Amino acid sequence: MSGQSQGFVKELKDAVSGRSALLVVAVLLLQLAFITSYVGALHQPKPHKLSIGVVAPAQLQPQLVGALNQVPDQAVHATPVADQAAAVAAIKDQKLYAALVVDPSGSQDTLLVAGARGKSAATAATSIVTALEQHQGRTVQAQDVIPLPPGDANGLTSFYLVIGWCVGGYLVASILGISAGSRPANRDRALIRTGVLALYSIAAGLGGALIVGPILNALPGSIAGLWGVGSLVVFAVGTITMALECLFDLVGIGLAVLLFVVLGNPSAGGVFPPPLMPPFWRAIGAWLPNGAGTDATRSIAYFGATNLTVPLLVLTAWAVVGLAVTLVAVSTRPRGGREMEMTAPPGPGAVSAG
Repeated sequence: MSGQSQGFVKELKDAVSGRSALLVVAVLLLQLAFITSYVGALHQPKPHKLSIGVVAPAQLQPQLVGALNQVPDQAVHATPVADQAAAVAAIKDQKLYAALVVDPSGSQDTLLVAGARGKSAATAATSIVTALEQHQGRTVQAQDVIPLPPGDANGLTSFYLVIGWCVGGYLVASILGISAGSRPANRDRALIRTGVLALYSIAAGLGGALIVGPILNALPGSIAGLWGVGSLVVFAVGTITMALECLFDLVGIGLAVLLFVVLGNPSAGGVFPPPLMPPFWRAIGAWLPNGAGTDATRSIAYFGATNLTVPLLVLTAWAVVGLAVTLVAVSTRPRGGREMEMTAPPGPGAVSAG
């Protein structure tokens, strides 16, 4: 090998360390995972156990419920409902996506849907029921009992609002880690950093609620309720990111992106509700902050804050776990590597970073 070639190889080794090369490979894998997750979750929506109630005379109801439940690929989960009022109540309580109301005196029935629960779910239910009605020589007309307002025509405002809150949560935690060391120097520093994150979360929650509410008129619902959910989303995502940084240093930021962006966003139920997503994303969506936040925000905006308990418990659990892991990591593992370098006094009068 010539001297020039040897010099280039030496420069290459100096410029790209083994650790840097591993990080580049990790970024490539993260990028491919991003593509796989988004395309895998959203490229071919198919209904699975889409909940549809059936209001019909006693002699027809079992037959219609059975016919809907026999739609191929378990597309529908049909249940009998006593009357139209009960069907509307079940839709507003988010127990049903749609309800077929049979008119015993005529040949045209009504399909109650909730556009605010997801336009794609309403479209799927309409398509399935229309095909069944045509087979029986009847017609059906869809009636949207919880329509979307003009400011949220596609029903995506709550989803993008939560994405924004999640982005803020892991970015602020990442910035605090990069500027002052991935792992706080001690428990007091960890609590101070958590306090900063809490204040940021309160401000971010309020800002998001005001933007989609009175500023843009994009989302109805209680400003205080949206503020509270937003603050909890930001804090939960931020504490988990902080915990991952404490455990894995810089790699923790990549793991946060994997969790909240690669897995959390496509499974959150924003573009397609859970019954229209593939099994993996359908299974994880409601248990990640993105999905729990979207469910809670949509509930406050359109469904009178029904079914809030589970999303709020999920968000609280993430926040508690993140804070607990951070405090345990700080208490049991001394800072090393990059963090120790940051806290080692370079000279007289130097102040260590937290």
